[in-house]
Amino acid sequence: QVQLVESGGGLVQAGGSLRLSCAASGRTFSSFTVGWFRQVSGKEREFVAAISWNTGSTSYSDSVKGRFTISREAAKNTVHLDMNSLKPEDTAVYYCAGRISPRLNTSTKYYPYWGQGTQVTVSS
Repeated sequence: QVQLVESGGGLVQAGGSLRLSCAASGRTFSSFTVGWFRQVSGKEREFVAAISWNTGSTSYSDSVKGRFTISREAAKNTVHLDMNSLKPEDTAVYYCAGRISPRLNTSTKYYPYWGQGTQVTVSS
């Protein structure tokens, strides 16, 4: 069974940057697709970015494209989400999710493994 643990959330001013990390325990990310999703209270969880661990292929939502970068660090079995030019509307709880498939997917229903979430707050 794989467990995902996020880290790196916090409070930042608009225009600032944060790095989120997702570490896996129980197995490596080999053959996984790892995604980042975010959720604001009262709204549905939405796709942010995903990376196919084996191929390095990535996908981004339109709202973060050009500002966020997802990457993988094999030595630490960790996926990072570098968030730049942050806006107040990026404020949310960010979740790391995993699926055992090399195919990228943007839907929450295809990710059986989830972390506990980390709060990101961007002040104006």
